[in-house]
Amino acid sequence: MNKRDQLIEYITQDIIAFLVEDRKIDIAEAMKVFYNSEIYEKLLDEDTGLYLEGAPYVYEILKDEMEQGHLIQNEY
Repeated sequence: MNKRDQLIEYITQDIIAFLVEDRKIDIAEAMKVFYNSEIYEKLLDEDTGLYLEGAPYVYEILKDEMEQGHLIQNEY
């Protein structure tokens, strides 16, 4: 496993734990939510560099996606 894959795995584990704690759902449901999200696809895409961000940052994006039903690109 290379460094990028390790970072993705650590972020994934943290986000699943966040979902379990915040949403009061079981691990299987949390995994389903995350692995079927658009943000997970972006996390796997090396070009986005998202795997270099911290799990809390990625989780905030996931929460936005869950509230909106899809990813929203904020303009700054």
